[in-house]
Amino acid sequence: MNTNGNKRPDDMQRITTPELANAFIEEKVAEIKAQVGDGKVLLALSGGVDSSVVAALLIRAIGKNLVCVHVNHGLLRKGEPEQVVEVFRNQMDANLVYVDAVDRFLSKLEGVAEPEQKRKIIGAEFIRVFEEEARKQEGVDFLAQGTIYPDILESGTVKAHHNVGGLPEDLKFELVEPVKLLFKDEVRVVGKALGLPDSMVYRQPFPGPGLGVRCLGAITRDRLEMVRESDAILREEFAANGFEGKVWQYFTIVPDFKSVGVRDGKRTFERPVIIRAVNTTDAMTAEVEEVPYPLLKRIAARITAEVPGVNRVVYDLTAKPPGTIEWE
Repeated sequence: MNTNGNKRPDDMQRITTPELANAFIEEKVAEIKAQVGDGKVLLALSGGVDSSVVAALLIRAIGKNLVCVHVNHGLLRKGEPEQVVEVFRNQMDANLVYVDAVDRFLSKLEGVAEPEQKRKIIGAEFIRVFEEEARKQEGVDFLAQGTIYPDILESGTVKAHHNVGGLPEDLKFELVEPVKLLFKDEVRVVGKALGLPDSMVYRQPFPGPGLGVRCLGAITRDRLEMVRESDAILREEFAANGFEGKVWQYFTIVPDFKSVGVRDGKRTFERPVIIRAVNTTDAMTAEVEEVPYPLLKRIAARITAEVPGVNRVVYDLTAKPPGTIEWE
């Protein structure tokens, strides 16, 4: 199974079974050992399936020479930083470094509305954080990333991904990207074969720039909280109504405009929340989930009642294509 370069070979077999996954793991572990040797590797560990699978591969190949760095950039979902620390440090015994960089990232992003610029700022700042962490370690020459094949394909045609188009030109690390030729469904099969828990393997995809691409336009702290709180309500309601394992990805978005509404008999001028729920196997195309109307009404009622500054909820009915899964 030849997986060198950035182009997936035409004859590369899709990884659909534990046997194929084990063959891939064996090959990648050998490649990592050959590339890294006795060196140390930094990994951006978000807790999503891509970075988790890369972490498991690297732990199998180089053990404690992997340094996992979890950066709280202020763009994570509600409760996520705490969950990542609990799972990876306490349950998986990973060599985990936690970095609180909320103020640093939000300061860099202040007033920046253009989506590609936001992605590149976030990606470049991530690298700077890792460079700082690397200087605290000895012998770190490698940066591991959970880049997957749709990231590479879309960075050339649709949008820059923080781990592809957003990397600085003066990068001082050699990249280690063991799953860069896999589609999302293949990464999950590999994760299962590596023994990762289902809660990690089947965790919802989350963009590298986090809520930064769901807080449309220039990012503000108040709209970030609207996204975070409305997203938590959506996830809670989907879990309670049997959609947690049924829908591939679902989230909320808050745009940078307001609309007129009425609350307690008085005029309001507040934000809308957009709900997105889609199903896909490879992230290249996606279909919209047909959520029952009573459930949508309940979610809308909760968001408008419980999230300050929101007076309207809408549901995105657009497939991919012509839309993309994310709005930015």
